[in-house]
Order: sequence, then C-alpha cells, then structure tokens
Amino acid sequence: MSGETSFFDAWIKGFVDFWPELLEASIDTLYMVFTSTLLSLFFGFFLAVLLIITHPGGLRPQPGIYRVLDALVNLGRSFPFIILLIAIQPFTRLSVGKTIDSEAAIVPLTVAAIPFAARVLEGSFLEVERGVVEAARSFGAGTGQIIFRVMLPEALPALILNAAVIAVTLLGYAAMAGVVGGGGLGDLAIRYGYNRFKPEVMLYSIVILVIMVQCIQSLGNLLYKKLR
Repeated sequence: MSGETSFFDAWIKGFVDFWPELLEASIDTLYMVFTSTLLSLFFGFFLAVLLIITHPGGLRPQPGIYRVLDALVNLGRSFPFIILLIAIQPFTRLSVGKTIDSEAAIVPLTVAAIPFAARVLEGSFLEVERGVVEAARSFGAGTGQIIFRVMLPEALPALILNAAVIAVTLLGYAAMAGVVGGGGLGDLAIRYGYNRFKPEVMLYSIVILVIMVQCIQSLGNLLYKKLR
C-alpha cells in the first residue's frame, strides 16, 4: 500500500514539476486544433455546398461535376496524415515561411481536414428532410436561400456535433505532427518521453490529451442537445 502511495506521490510531483512545459504544449495543441478546425470547416463548408448542389438528387444536379468533386474528396481523405505532413512541406514553407512549430503544423492539419470536413458536412445537409427543402422551393426560394435559410438552420445541430468530431480527429493529428517538430503535446512527448527516455512525460501528455478529447466531445454533445 505504501509502495502504491509513494508511486502516486512521485507521479504527481513529477507532473507538478513539469507543469510549465505541459501547459505551454497544451496551449500550442489547442491553438493548432482550434485554428485548423475553423479553417477546415470554412473551406469544407463551401466544398460541401458544391457537393450538395451538384448531387444527383441535389438542388442543381450535375452528376459529372459531382463525380469529379466526390473523387477529389475521397482522394484527399485517402492520404495518411503522416505522409501528407511530410509531402506538403514545400507548400507549408511557402505559406508560413517555416515547417517546424505549431503555426507551421496548422497548414497540413487544415489540408488534411478539409476533405473530411466536407464529407461530414455533406452528410449533415443530406439529413435535412427532403420535404422541408421542397416546401421552400415551392415558395420560390432560390438555391442560396434554401442552403443558408433552410438547410443550414435545420442541419446546425448535426453540424455542431460533426465539428466536435473533426476537432477530436485533429487533436490526434496534432499529436502526430510532433514526430516532425510540429509543436504541442506530441512534440513534447517525442522530445522528452521518447528521445530523453522519460516515459512519465509521455504519460502526462496522454492524460492531458484524453481530458481534451472528453471536454471537446462533451461540449459538442451539450450544444447538440441544446440546439436540437
């Protein structure tokens, strides 16, 4: 019993001693996730709108265009993030002037998340009852009005829930970016937990990431229930 207590006390003491680095890394991780989530939702929204409009059963069916967009989205989602992270380093350097730290990691995070965001947002829009859309069309609503005044409000709860899913996914990607010096908790876990043989630091990072996931998903679930 005393052994367990001493181990727990040592674990807590180590956590407190390393807290400044953990706090800084946590802030960097949240910055990366929050920014890339907003950017991917912004660009993914417009891509999802194009998919909804050109869908064979959409507002302005264009099967040929839809197939091309659908293939591009699937292609973007098929790249493993760690490969994409390295492959677009020239683009990252061109965009932000560097390839290392949390700011640079936002670029590949956003690029990786846009196709995923577009697909889940498309799914949210497709969940809107067809009768609601047809009713708006019968009253003379245009395509833009149907999307922004009918489908968007109806799909908002699902959009919020899917935004939480995207943020959680990007949290995992952000940790993975630490392999190439992307900053945040992943970078801290690699530098100290792996390279300097301090497994307790890796454990601290994992615990914080788990807490972040729970908080993000709980917030998404709460907003979903309130909006619905």
